[in-house]
Amino acid sequence: MNLFEKYLEEGKLRKRARDLGISIGEYPTGPLNSITDVKGVRVGHSTLIEGSGRRKPGNGPVRTGVTIIQPNEDPYNQKVVAGGFVLNGAGEVSGMTQVMEWGLIETPIALTNTLSVGRVSDCVVKWMADKHPSIQNNVEVIIPVVGECDDSFLNDAVGLHIKPNHVFSALDSASEGLPLEGSVGAGTGMICCDFKAGIGTSSRTVKVGDHQYTVGVLVLSNFGVMEHLRVDGYPLGEIFAKGLGGYSRRINNYGSIITVIATDMPLVANQINRLCKRAALGIGRVGSYGAHSSGEIIIGFSTTNSVPRNSQRSLIQMSMILDTFLDGAYKAVIEATEESILNSLTMAVEMEGVNGNRVPALNLKSVKDLMESYSKVKMAINGGLK
Repeated sequence: MNLFEKYLEEGKLRKRARDLGISIGEYPTGPLNSITDVKGVRVGHSTLIEGSGRRKPGNGPVRTGVTIIQPNEDPYNQKVVAGGFVLNGAGEVSGMTQVMEWGLIETPIALTNTLSVGRVSDCVVKWMADKHPSIQNNVEVIIPVVGECDDSFLNDAVGLHIKPNHVFSALDSASEGLPLEGSVGAGTGMICCDFKAGIGTSSRTVKVGDHQYTVGVLVLSNFGVMEHLRVDGYPLGEIFAKGLGGYSRRINNYGSIITVIATDMPLVANQINRLCKRAALGIGRVGSYGAHSSGEIIIGFSTTNSVPRNSQRSLIQMSMILDTFLDGAYKAVIEATEESILNSLTMAVEMEGVNGNRVPALNLKSVKDLMESYSKVKMAINGGLK
C-alpha cells in the first residue's frame, strides 16, 4: 500500500460532525449536507501524496492538490451572478477583481496551494479553450477564479508539483455527489487550529414565502491556533492544547481560509456580497479573528440568476428576493460555514510531511465525549432555571 492509499483508507474511518452528534444551528441540512445540494453544482478533486523525510525542493515530500467547484454545466456560456467579501486580504483569489466588478462568474472555481495559482489558472484556460472555440480563436478571453492557501508546512510547495494532468483530472471528475472531505484535493496539506484539516462542506435549506431554497458552502480551511478552536461554541481547543504534546506547530503563519458559497436563491450581486459577509461570522465561530497574516476570502454565486454570453436581446429578466426576507439566508450561511470547517477537521487524517512535520487529527472519541459532557451541563443548567 503506497502513501496515497494509506491516507485514503484512514480517511474512510473518519466521521462528519453530525455523525458525532454535533448539530450546528437551527436550520435543516440538504440531503447530502453539501454544497452539491444546490442543483447543478459539482465538485472534483485531484490529490497528490508522495514521499517522506527532508524537504528536497522539486522532489518532495508532496502533500497538495486541486479542488474544482463547477457552478453549473457551462458557466462560460451561462455566467452565474456572483459576489464576494474579503475579511482580511493576506491571500489571493485570482479573478475576483472581475467578479466584484461584473457581479458574474464565467469559469470553474479552482482551489490549490499558494504557489500553484498561476499554473492552475493556465490549465483552466487550456481546458476551457479546448471546449470553447471562441477562446481558442482569440475572440474571447477569460480570467479563471483560483483561490489559494499555503500548505508549505507539510508540502514541498516551491517544487510546483501540480501538473496539467492533475488540474484536468479535477475538472473532468467534478460530480454532483457528496464530495470527499478532509485531506483531499486542495486540502491535502492544509491545517486548521493546529489540527489536520482541508476540505469541508455543508448546506442548509431555508424557506422564503412559499419557496424552499438551499445554501451550500465549501471551505478550504487552513487557519488558526489550537487554543482558539471552538466546536458549537465550546472551547475544546483549550482542553486539547493542555494534553496534546509531541507535535510541532506552525510558527509565524496563522494561515487562511477560502470559502465558496452556492445558492439557488434568486439573488443579485450585492445580495451575494452581503451573504458572503455573513459567512465570516461562521469562520469566527470556529476560532478565527482575522489575523494580520491571514486571508479570509469568501466568494459566492446564485445558480438561479445567469447571464447568457451571446444574446441578441439587450434586455434580460432576473428575479430577486427582497432584502427584507434574507435574514434566514444570513443565519443559514453562518451555520453552513461553521459546520463546513468542522467537517474539514473531523474528516481529516493525521499527516506527516516535509522535514517530518506531523499534524495530528482531531481525536473523534474525545470530541464526542467532551460534547456530550457539555450537553449534560447545559441540560442541568437549563433544568435548574425552570
